[in-house]
Amino acid sequence: PIFPSWCTPPEPTAINISIDPGLAFGTGSHATTRLVLRWLANTISAQHRMLDYGCGSGILAIAAARLGAAQVLGVDIDPQALIAANENALKNQVTIPFVAPADDPGGRFDVVVANILANPLIVLAPLIESRCLQHLALSGILQEQAKEVMTAYAPWFALKVCGEEDGWVLLAGTRHHVLT
Repeated sequence: PIFPSWCTPPEPTAINISIDPGLAFGTGSHATTRLVLRWLANTISAQHRMLDYGCGSGILAIAAARLGAAQVLGVDIDPQALIAANENALKNQVTIPFVAPADDPGGRFDVVVANILANPLIVLAPLIESRCLQHLALSGILQEQAKEVMTAYAPWFALKVCGEEDGWVLLAGTRHHVLT
């Protein structure tokens, strides 16, 4: 469960995540975030290294760390998002670097998630592809935009709609040929 820091965790024995978005996107209440969170819960394992591109409040990166990912990195262009994400990581007792693209250390990750909007996802396709070794999840996409986003990533990934909620979809899949 996701909850604001001023509330008591709703399920004390569950993996609870305290999030205060500040001026950043990502409270856990939007359909796009919920879709990715459910996907992460079924995908992340202890051997995975994950990149959250467009991390906002850090909610997806923090969830991956709390689910046991070996390494997590968050990248965002918004300085306010980076402040919120770093504060949220401290609240949730996880160590995650949250950086601007200029400070991004680079590298490839087993899992890449991006919960931004369809047009930026299309523009960023070559960059996101270059960071992903195997599993990719994209959200922030309206149902009618799914095909266009899938087409942008088709040279590298076999994506499919893996969840739908309130008119939004999650596209997820794997690279055609796993990189090492």
